[in-house]
Amino acid sequence: MLSSHGEVELQIAQYRNREFKPVLIERIQKLGYSPHESVRKVLKKQIKPWLSEQWCIGQITGSYLWHMEDVLDQYEQPCDPLRPLICFDERPCFLIGDAGAIIPMSPGKTKWFHYEYKKNGSCCVLLAFDVHRGFHYVEVRERRTAVDYSEFMKNMVERHYSHVEKIRLIQDNLNTHTPGSFYKVMSAREAFELGQKFELHYTPKKASWLNMAEIEFAALSRQCLNRRIADYPTMVKGVEAWAFRRNLDGTTVNWKFAKIDARNKLGRHYKDIQELI
Repeated sequence: MLSSHGEVELQIAQYRNREFKPVLIERIQKLGYSPHESVRKVLKKQIKPWLSEQWCIGQITGSYLWHMEDVLDQYEQPCDPLRPLICFDERPCFLIGDAGAIIPMSPGKTKWFHYEYKKNGSCCVLLAFDVHRGFHYVEVRERRTAVDYSEFMKNMVERHYSHVEKIRLIQDNLNTHTPGSFYKVMSAREAFELGQKFELHYTPKKASWLNMAEIEFAALSRQCLNRRIADYPTMVKGVEAWAFRRNLDGTTVNWKFAKIDARNKLGRHYKDIQELI
């Protein structure tokens, strides 16, 4: 039991570099001793009101659970070279140039660049990730339309997957992510044949975290896009170089979230949906 000011200070010191325990402060207040400075130092390391986090949580319905389990089931299937599993996603990128002069690196000094920048428009990176091979196919497009989506899929199939029976494609449920987009850029016969090449599996609404392509985009952002890229050709060169290196390494994703894990972690939502019947 805390019986002296010295013991109180000692107890607080023990929690300064650990998870803050509100019960400690309550105990101090009951003893009638309030070491304001010590408490302030503890709280300073725990409370950061200037920080904020973004969240996007989809409404968990029966449709959400079904699409989630459908995607997870694909991840659990064994590798089949004739039916490759590919995750697709796309991401807009801004073209940012330097506005001020750059002071080059010199002995003992880093490179300096001005904080001001110029906006040179935007582009879109389209990425397909072969889950079992660790193969990446990327294109940088000036726009993000159904035409760009269709041309990307056509190029990917013709260059790398013309020999396969079916491509199991995991992607977000956007209005352009459908074989119907193929009819905008090719004849009806070609569009239908290309559409037959795919077996589509959509992630639930607001659940793109289930798409492994999101993980590869995170790597792309850290390893390539974490700098100012001023123009379209430089963006193309950088993204293609990143994919080339990634393919040489044969980088894959160690996915550990299975259907059984989803049913355990989201068990309450399964029960809530059943109770509505």
